[in-house]
Amino acid sequence: MGGLVYFSSRSGNTERFVRTLGLTADRIPIAPTAPMPAPRAPFVLITPTYADGQGRGAVHPQVIRFLNDPDTRAHLRGVIASGNRNFGALFALAGDVIARKCAVPVFYRFELAGTPTDIARVTEGLDRFWKTQFSTAI
Repeated sequence: MGGLVYFSSRSGNTERFVRTLGLTADRIPIAPTAPMPAPRAPFVLITPTYADGQGRGAVHPQVIRFLNDPDTRAHLRGVIASGNRNFGALFALAGDVIARKCAVPVFYRFELAGTPTDIARVTEGLDRFWKTQFSTAI
């Protein structure tokens, strides 16, 4: 299976979601001075959304810093985004912004720390995705 990289704020919602998935994942640090993970194999990014009422600032600066490395960005295969449905059209906007800028798909959107249904869907979807990525044609 491919890799997972995630960002979680101090609220810990995204971290709880990733932990519940039960998959190995690297964390983008909260502290701007901390070293970034540097995946050199295909990975999926899981990130929460931060946006004002106009959608500005949807992608956290640490996630931007992480994706600004061209070698890292080259291995990004898709994004899973979280958010709060109270924000309507801006729900999980970070996923759309990253997908557009990095030319990758948004695989899934979930609210806050997700539900058991979200966990099951993401686990199944990632398993299916990685199997297609690493299968060989005969």
